Amino acid sequence: MSELLRFDAVVAAPFGGIGVRVADGMVGETLYLPASIKPQPPQSPLAREVVRQIRAYLRDPAHVFDLPLAERGSEFQRRVWAEIAAIPSGETLSYGDVARRIRSGPRAVGGACGANWFSLIIPCHRVLAANGIGGFGDAGDDGTYMQIKRWLLAHEGIKIT
Repeated sequence: MSELLRFDAVVAAPFGGIGVRVADGMVGETLYLPASIKPQPPQSPLAREVVRQIRAYLRDPAHVFDLPLAERGSEFQRRVWAEIAAIPSGETLSYGDVARRIRSGPRAVGGACGANWFSLIIPCHRVLAANGIGGFGDAGDDGTYMQIKRWLLAHEGIKIT
């Protein structure tokens, strides 16, 4: 099996799946996967806890994640991710809002969102463009990520036109 397809767990979700990678007692990565990647049972106690919390969110979007995340990304990216992680379920901020809070620019915030190692756990789907849904797959994908973002926002009761 390719290293790219090796996970410590894969959780089924209404929009496909969520891959989980753990190492050294920390969550190393979570990422959205297509439905063609089949669910995989957790391979460790930490992976089991990540799966439990992802399923809790999928049942109740008010679930707050409490997981040990590996230190990933640059100092700037971690500042952006900390700000985004503080956005409550059912609420959104614009890229500009996040940028003002950390004294940066909206494009830089968008870049940090795109580099997020912890899909769902750090809820970049709660960051919107000033004039619409924005981001999250604008970079030429087939629309899958935008569909995931719309599903997550609807799951949290956020209506996007």
